[in-house]
Order: sequence, then C-alpha cells, then structure tokens
Amino acid sequence: MSLYEEIKKGNEKISLIGLGYVGMPIAVAFARKAKVVGFDLNKEKIDLYRAGIDPTKEVGNEVIKNTTVEFTDSASRLREAKFHIVAVPTPVDDNHMPDLSPLRGASLILGKNLTEGSVVVYESTVYPGVTEEICVPILEEESGLKCGIDFKVGYSPERINPGDKVHCLETIVKIVAGMDEESLETIAKVYELVVEAGVYRAESIRVAEAAKVIENSQRDINIAFMNELSIIFGKLGIDTKAVLEAAGTKWNFLKFYPGLVGGHCIGVDPYYLTYKAEEVGYRSRIILAGRRINDDMGKYIAENIVKILIKADISVKKAKIAILGFTFKENCPDTRNTKVIDIYDELKEYGINPLVSDPVADVREARQLYNIDFKDIGDIADMDAVVIAVAHDYFKDFGKSIIDSFFNKDNEKKIFIDIKGLFNRRDFAGDDYFYWRL
Repeated sequence: MSLYEEIKKGNEKISLIGLGYVGMPIAVAFARKAKVVGFDLNKEKIDLYRAGIDPTKEVGNEVIKNTTVEFTDSASRLREAKFHIVAVPTPVDDNHMPDLSPLRGASLILGKNLTEGSVVVYESTVYPGVTEEICVPILEEESGLKCGIDFKVGYSPERINPGDKVHCLETIVKIVAGMDEESLETIAKVYELVVEAGVYRAESIRVAEAAKVIENSQRDINIAFMNELSIIFGKLGIDTKAVLEAAGTKWNFLKFYPGLVGGHCIGVDPYYLTYKAEEVGYRSRIILAGRRINDDMGKYIAENIVKILIKADISVKKAKIAILGFTFKENCPDTRNTKVIDIYDELKEYGINPLVSDPVADVREARQLYNIDFKDIGDIADMDAVVIAVAHDYFKDFGKSIIDSFFNKDNEKKIFIDIKGLFNRRDFAGDDYFYWRL
C-alpha cells in the first residue's frame, strides 16, 4: 500500500515542523483528514495550543480547542510520522543576507528522527537549490539514510496570507514538486486531501523554489513603483490615490498601492533571489532598486510628518504624536519585521517620543522585540499629530468625530497622517486639518 493510502487510512501520520502563522494552519487543515503531529521548539507556544489558545489568530481558539493535532515540543515524536512538512521561517540578517539557521536547525532535528520510507517536504521560502544542496545533506548525515533510496524529498512553497480569511491553504492552488515522479505523485495526492483549489505539479524542486521566490519579488517591485510615484506626486502636489483610481479604469492597469513593505515575505524574499544571483555572477538592478525604495519609506513618512509640524508652527521636540497600528500588515497580530518601527525610530531621532496603540497586535511580542508598551485607544488624546499606520478593519470604523477626539483642541491645525488612505480626504479638507497620505 502506498504512503498516501496509509495516511488516508490513518495508518501513518503527517508531521508539521514549525507551528507559526504558516505551519499551524497547515497542521490544523491536515488534521481534518489525517493523523498529525505538530512540533515546535517553543514550549510556551505548544502550551498555548494545548490549552486551546491561538496566539496567531489565524484559525481561532475554537478551532484549536477542537483540532486533533497532537501538539508537542518533543522531537522524538517525529519518528511517529512518515510524511514530514517543514514550515520554519527563512529570514535575512542585518546585512540582508539569507539566514538559513532555522531551516538548518529544523533539518538537523528531523534528520535525527527520520525513519526509512519517509517523505520530507519543505515549505519555507528559499532560493533555488537550497532543498537539495543544503537540506538533503543534513538529513542524510543526521539520519544515516540515503536520499532517493531510504527517503524522498520535495518542495511545496507556502502561499498562506496571514490575516486573510479568504486566501488560505484550502483556496489557493498549491505548487508541489518532488525529486522524482514517485515522490511528486505522493506529495501531490497528500496535499490534494486538503487543498480544494487543486495542486500544480512543477517540473522540478528548483523550479518550485524559484516560482515562490519571484512571487513576492514581483509584488515588491510593483509596490516600490507605487511608492516612487507617491514621492513624485507628493512633490507635484497631486494626490496619488486619485491618480491611481483614474489610471485603474483601464482594463490592464495593475492595481497596486503605495505603503510600508514589512513582514516575512515581500520584504525578505527578494534578497534570497538577489543573493543567489550574485553567487552566479549577476548583480540585480531592478530588484535591489525596488528594495531600496521600500526600505526607505518609513524614513520618508517620518520626514514628511516633521515638515508638516514645522508648517503648522508646532515645536518638533515637544510634539505629541500617536501612531495607530504597529503590525507588519492589517488584521494580523504579528509585529515581527514591521516597518512601522522605522517611522517610530526616525521620529525619535528628532526628539519625539510617539505613543503607539494597536488593538490587534501581540502586546507581549512588541514589548520583547521593540521595548514598546502600547497605549489603549481610549488614552489617545491631546495629540498634535495622529498617524494611521496600518489598515486594520478596526480603524476603518472610525468616524471623523473619533479622529477629532484624538487631537489637542487648542491647536489651530490637526495633523492627520493617513498612510494607506483609509479615509476620504475631503472629510479633512477644512482649515483645521493638515491631511497627508502616500
């Protein structure tokens, strides 16, 4: 009987290595169809899952309470599974170089617990060649098994969009790749158990790795173009959003918008591709140019806030500023790799100590990573400037009266920085407001 059939019948288990924003939803989805062991080194996280708490808010506490996933921080339990999915982060270091230490570490742990007849699938975003050239040798060395004979490997890039309840594992076409035809079919069939949108069989692992890394690179470049346009139109005194709405009436105009580009994918993946390009002798021009633009947007926004403070005759050093929203994207509690910190840090360079409030963000995480304590929205008052930095649905419900309540009533001008253009600028076009957006 094939491994796929054994999994389907409940005779073999699937393991998930890495239970973050990507791995945990995958584990939960597979648990509806098969037996699943969910492994993570973070005991605190495992304890939360076992208690029925979803710190990622990706599937919710009720789902976690009722899932059959066997959550564990004991690596030896990986031996119970024959189909392994590795979904650990692949960040970059301070020099924008790929940091493969989480992937190497996961491969080492899995290798020590790998059994004969297993299939290992990597979901982490990497540059072409990582799975076969870096991960496989670690698995072989630690397990004493031979790839292609004792176990097989494949690659299926994650496409989960954190905070998005529409585009999720089940509804996005899944790219799958295997080291040979047999592994490809096994991997494809296993994923077809949960991916309702179907799978796409890539012709090789390297093709699948390359496909993933260019998906976010393409988005990064397009957003960089929008950010550059916003800088140009800002100097021309033209509203960027109005321009994009006009241009968007053409059928083939791509609908991207300016904004902060943070997180673990769009702001990171391009560096994996350019690293590999340089390794083979090519220096990227377009990709790195886009990265430079996007990496500088927090500084650009902060500089504009300061310019408006000066225009409003408000002392920069004494300015009271509130930043609403701190996560790397809307409706997601994750603050790691947020670019809002760039606005915060740049304002501090001017002697300003902004208040930060985010009803969606992971409060403990923000304190640990950035030493920032959030204020409650209800405590935001008497401000000289208010910055809506993240497009949370929570903020979209604010009426003008709520926005008004945040400001110092004695100021002649209220400075409202609506980075993503959540609000109608005409509502703030009166003599009492300075309204600015990208």
